[in-house]
Amino acid sequence: MMRMAIAGALVLGACDAQVAKPVEPQAAGALREAGVERIVFVRRITYTANHYYTEYINSRWTPGGNLCTLETGTGKVLELVPELKGGVFGRFDVDFDARHIVFAWKSAHQEGYRLYEIALDPNTGKRRGDLKQLTFPPDNEDQLVRMYRATGHYHHGTDDMDPCYLPDGSIVFISTRCQFGILCDSPDDFTTTVLHRIDRDGGNLRKLSNSSVSEASPTILPDGRIMYTRWEYVNKGAVSAKCLWAMKPDGSASAEIYGNDIALPPTLLYGRPIPGRPNQYVVLGTPHYPQNGMGTVIRLDMGRNIRTREPMTYMTPLIDIRSEGGFHFQENGDWRRDKSGRTGPLFKEPYPLSDCLFLVPHKAAGAAWNDPNAYDLCLLDENGHVTVIHDDPEFSCFEPFPLRPRKRPPVIDSPVDPRLARQDLATCIVTDIYHGMEGVDRGDIKYLRILEQVPRPWAARRRWSGDCVYQEHAAITNHTHLGLKVQHGIVPVEDDGSAHFVVPANRNIFFQALDAHHMAIQTERTYVNYIPGETRSCIGCHETPDSVSTARMSTPPLALTRPPSIPGPQPGETTGARPIDFAADVQPVLDKHCIDCHGEEKRDGNLDLRGTPTAVFSTAYEQLTNKKFMPLVGENSPKTGNVQYMPARSFGSHNSLLTAILAPDKITLEDSRLAGRAAMLAEKHAEVKLSPEELLKITNWVDTNGQFYGMYWGRKNLQHKNHPNFRPTPTFERAASTTSTIPEDER
Repeated sequence: MMRMAIAGALVLGACDAQVAKPVEPQAAGALREAGVERIVFVRRITYTANHYYTEYINSRWTPGGNLCTLETGTGKVLELVPELKGGVFGRFDVDFDARHIVFAWKSAHQEGYRLYEIALDPNTGKRRGDLKQLTFPPDNEDQLVRMYRATGHYHHGTDDMDPCYLPDGSIVFISTRCQFGILCDSPDDFTTTVLHRIDRDGGNLRKLSNSSVSEASPTILPDGRIMYTRWEYVNKGAVSAKCLWAMKPDGSASAEIYGNDIALPPTLLYGRPIPGRPNQYVVLGTPHYPQNGMGTVIRLDMGRNIRTREPMTYMTPLIDIRSEGGFHFQENGDWRRDKSGRTGPLFKEPYPLSDCLFLVPHKAAGAAWNDPNAYDLCLLDENGHVTVIHDDPEFSCFEPFPLRPRKRPPVIDSPVDPRLARQDLATCIVTDIYHGMEGVDRGDIKYLRILEQVPRPWAARRRWSGDCVYQEHAAITNHTHLGLKVQHGIVPVEDDGSAHFVVPANRNIFFQALDAHHMAIQTERTYVNYIPGETRSCIGCHETPDSVSTARMSTPPLALTRPPSIPGPQPGETTGARPIDFAADVQPVLDKHCIDCHGEEKRDGNLDLRGTPTAVFSTAYEQLTNKKFMPLVGENSPKTGNVQYMPARSFGSHNSLLTAILAPDKITLEDSRLAGRAAMLAEKHAEVKLSPEELLKITNWVDTNGQFYGMYWGRKNLQHKNHPNFRPTPTFERAASTTSTIPEDER
C-alpha cells in the first residue's frame, strides 16, 4: 500500500508540453467571449465500468494520461503532473482563486484513489512547486483488503474521490471510508461512497453523511452549500431517483434540490449551478446499468414545479435515457435504444459557461460508449450543436473546467445546541403535518413514528453460503425492500398539525404519520441526516421551495409552546427504540389467533401461518409476502420507476387486506373489489379478537413494509441451524450498529 507522500521535484517549467492543435476559430471566439483562456481537463482512457457509480470498482486497469491545461488561443496542452502518468486520474476541482487544483489519483490496480494537490499560476497555466498528497490509506487498510476483498477486480479497501474546494479552503470529497455495501448487490462487490471533508492540509477528516447507498460529484453552490448526487431508497425503486441534493459544509440542512420523485433518467449526475441564473443548474442524465456515467445534458430551472418534469430542458434533445440501462437516440422521429452507444453522440460532465453554452466531453456517433479515446473536449450550445475544442489521438478527454478565478461563496454552517450535540441528538420541528397531504382530514394524524434505514456494513459480509436473497447480500425481506429498518419511537402531533421532538443524529431518519390506532396514513419515502445539535424544521409533507408562502402560519405552532418530545413507546412496547422482527413481533400473534385454521391440520384458503423455518425465512412469512397473497400486506417492491409521491393511505395498513380483515372497523379500502373481499373475510374472522397491542404488532409490521429479519447480523439459511449464531434474536443496539460484536471466526 502507498503510505508515503509523493514529494515531487517538479518545479515551474518542468511540465510536459504537447504539440499544439489550433482551436477551431468559431469555438476559440466563443471561449474568448466567455473569458476562458485556459481549460483544465483530464486525459484518461475511458472507464469501462458497468454502473454509473462503479468507475473506481470494476473498470479495466488502463493507466496513463494526466491532468492537463489547454490554452484555448493556441491549442497548446501542458501535462501538470507528469510524474504520476503511470496511474489513473479521477475527478478534480480548481480552487476559487484558480491557484490550486485538488484531484484524485490511483497509483495501481489494487490501490485505492487518494487526493493530491498542486499549485499553479492561473496566468500561465504552469505548475508551481511540489505535489502534495492530502489523504492516505487508513492504518488498517491492509486488514480491510484481506477481510473484504471482492470477488471481482476491486481491492475492496478504501477510496477517496471527487474532491471539491469549500469556501473556507477545506475540501469535501466522497469516500468509501464509511465501509458500507450497496444494498442491491447480493455478491457484495460494490461499495458505498458518502461525503467526507478534510482541512486544507489533509487533517481533521470527518464524515458528513450516513447514506445507505452512494453519493457523488459534489460541487459548491453560490450560497455556499454543497450540491451532490444522492442515491437512496426508502420503500421505492431500487435503481431510480439518484437525484440532486444539497447540504451545508458541516453536513447540516440536507435537502432535495430536484428529482426525488423522477424515475427517468434514473441518474442525475455531475450537477453544477449556471452562472448568473439563480436556481438553475446543468446536469447529466445517465443510465444506472450496464454503462457508467455517460448520457444527455439537461438544464434545470427550479422556478418550475419540482414535483414534475417541467424543470428539465434537454440541451441534447435527440438523446435520452428511457430505461434503467442503455441510451435512447432519436432517428427520423423514432426512438431507438442502444446499449453500445454507437447509434448517437454521448456526453459527460457538462460545465456551464452560461445558460446556453457548455463545455462538455463528447463522443460522436459510431464509437461505443466505452471506446478508449472517443471523448473530445467540445462546446455545446442550447440547440445541441457541438464544436470540437480539443481531441487527443491516444486518450479521451474529460471534465473541462475553466482556469480562472471565481467568486468565493460565503462560509456557512448551522448553529448547534451543545447540550443535544453531546447526546448525539438533533431537534426537529414540523409546522403543519397536513400541508401537502391531500385527502386527509385535520385531526386524523395523532403521532409521528420515527424510523431509520440502517446501512449494511462491510462487517456484515457473508463468508458462508445461502443468506443472499434477490439483491440482498444479507437477507432482510422477501422482495419488499432492501434496507434494514429500525424504530426509534413515536412522538405526538398537536391538534394544529405541529410537532416538536428530538431525533438521533448521524442516522438516516424518516417519518410515518400515524392515526389514533398507530396505523400509517403517510410514509416519508426518503430520509434525512441530522448533525448533532442541529435544529431542522419543515412545513409539512411534500414540501417544495414555495411552501413557506402558502403554509398556514397565522399563529405559532402549538408544539413550540412546550419542550421537544422524546420518542417513546407505542402501546405494548417497553421502549420506542426497538428492532422490527417478524419472528418476535408477528409470529406470536399468528400462533395465538391464526394457526388453528391456517396450520397443519386445517389450512383455510390454502394459507399456512405457522412459524416453521424455511430455507431463509418462515412458512408464515413467505405465505404472507407471496405474490398470490400480496394484497394481504400490500405491494411496494423495490422495482424501477416506483418513485413518485403517492396519495395518503396508498401503502401500509390502510391498503392492506390483512389489516382490513382483522380491524374492519378501522380500515376502509378504496379498491372496491378488495374492499368486498375484505368484508367477506372479515365476517368469516369475526371471532378473531386481537387486543390493541396485538393488532399494533401486525399493523406496525405491515406499515414498515414487511421485513422478516430485524438486523443484518447472524446466519440465516436453515443449513446453518446448528451454528451458535443462527438467527439470533435481535436487540436494538445490535440492529442499529454498523460494527459487528461477534468475532470474525464465530460469525
